[in-house]
Amino acid sequence: MHENLILEPTHEADACVIWLHGLGADRFDFLPVAEALQQSLTSTRFILPQAPTQPVTINGGYAMPSWYDILAMSPARAINNQQLEASAQRVIELIEGERDSGINPARIFLAGFSQGGAVVYHAAFLRWQGPLGGVLALSTYSPTLSSDVVLPDTKKQLPVYCLHGTHDDIVQRAMGRAAHDCLQAQGVPVKWQEYPMSHEVLPQEIRDIGTWLAAQLG
Repeated sequence: MHENLILEPTHEADACVIWLHGLGADRFDFLPVAEALQQSLTSTRFILPQAPTQPVTINGGYAMPSWYDILAMSPARAINNQQLEASAQRVIELIEGERDSGINPARIFLAGFSQGGAVVYHAAFLRWQGPLGGVLALSTYSPTLSSDVVLPDTKKQLPVYCLHGTHDDIVQRAMGRAAHDCLQAQGVPVKWQEYPMSHEVLPQEIRDIGTWLAAQLG
């Protein structure tokens, strides 16, 4: 099992962000982002887990860091659900670890880019039973949220911030919007923000995330 990258804040931690990277990336991918956010979130710990390296079918079976295998791209992504569940369970265990160390789960946030965001959606809404601070969904989609899924009332207070590029050719805007609309239809306080970018992260987006996190943390 790969170690997690943990950034301790300058003050004693009373909040935490667990941030999952995308397909083919690694736990260092969002290190600069976490460092930038921590400059103002001085009591927030950041945990950046590493996905296992395993074959990805759509990439010719080439082994790369991935939270789950993608078997086909269309019509909707066909995925290895067992691997998705295993990745979500890792997130749950990280939440439990932070809770057991004294962090209130209502001040624990899940963030994920692309494939990492799909895991975060699944963990936050369909697997974790307790409270959370919120969800950051960057350039991502949800393979498991749909109109057939009825969320419990406890999940309808969970704030979600969806951020997506209008020119994203990897995870199309419509896929990100579908997850947003599914949550919105069930009364989840979800916010949509888009940027003139492709499948990437912009400085303005990071500033917006910092503002949102600060507001949630009060």
